[in-house]
Amino acid sequence: MKNVSLKDIALKVGTSISTVSLVLNGKGKKVRISDALSRKIKTVAKKEGYHPNKMAIALRTGKSNIIGLLVDNISGHFFAALAEVIEREVDHYGYKVIYCSSGNELRKGKELIRLLHQHQVDGYMIIPVAGMEKEISELEEHGKPVVLLDSYFSKTQSTHVLVDNYGGISTAVTHLIQRGYQKIAFVYNNLAMIQMKERKRAFSDTLKQAGIKTAPELILKVPLTDNRQEQVLKIKTFLDAAKPEAVLFAANYLGVQGLEAIHNLQLKIPDDIGVICFDDHELFSLHQPAITVVQQPVQELAKTAVAILMAKLGHEETTSKESAELQATFIERQSTTYKK
Repeated sequence: MKNVSLKDIALKVGTSISTVSLVLNGKGKKVRISDALSRKIKTVAKKEGYHPNKMAIALRTGKSNIIGLLVDNISGHFFAALAEVIEREVDHYGYKVIYCSSGNELRKGKELIRLLHQHQVDGYMIIPVAGMEKEISELEEHGKPVVLLDSYFSKTQSTHVLVDNYGGISTAVTHLIQRGYQKIAFVYNNLAMIQMKERKRAFSDTLKQAGIKTAPELILKVPLTDNRQEQVLKIKTFLDAAKPEAVLFAANYLGVQGLEAIHNLQLKIPDDIGVICFDDHELFSLHQPAITVVQQPVQELAKTAVAILMAKLGHEETTSKESAELQATFIERQSTTYKK
């Protein structure tokens, strides 16, 4: 694609670069450039396929109409769904989105925040990585609007939008207990952020409140760095040794790997083992039997976060700029019907 410059247009029209710049920036009448010359400049610019340099405009005006979105993994089911809604919502306000994936790596996350800053983005929507407090605080100190998604740092005052992780897991565990399950396993990852800590805490607390002891051999932590095959093998080995009556997966990707592990063990759901997962996935409703889930309100999460960010950018005067914690939806399907 040919890059057409202001100089190229000026040469074709037979005028100065500054005149072309004034016309294309809507300042022709203000400096009394004739209508005929303005029309000629615009016609040539359109014919030549001229597109203004967004970076240059951002540097000049301080506004790029671009939002930076930093997630864990854009290919992940939850993150992809969130990004789709965010892109659609910010478009209503005339913004575009630059996507980045941190891979839950602090070094990469820091680099991507710097990259977004270099692109002069107007605001940031970030699913934070542990240790990123300084970078986020610096953005806010420089007057950049930031909204954290899915998590937050307890020692900072950053605006955030997330689901009630504790309440969602507590509901799931209570459901299992009410269905007659006592020996309940919990599979989570080593994400060092508040959402996973809250899910694990809710699991232990709810069992304790029901008079059920949390057995260490019924809890499995799966490293985020493991590949899919390693995750499946670890879950399979864990379930084979622990032999729980039911298992609660703390993330939908763990639930997907867990279903493969259960299949490999030739266990029948729910006859041999009950299954429930925090966060839904298309596979769970298609699976036979369908999997009971705690569904995160992806649409509401994204829309709420966008509304808050737009308020920070001056577009939504009546919208609260405060943090929000949304309620998850419990969906009972056929995977948690206890059969002795």
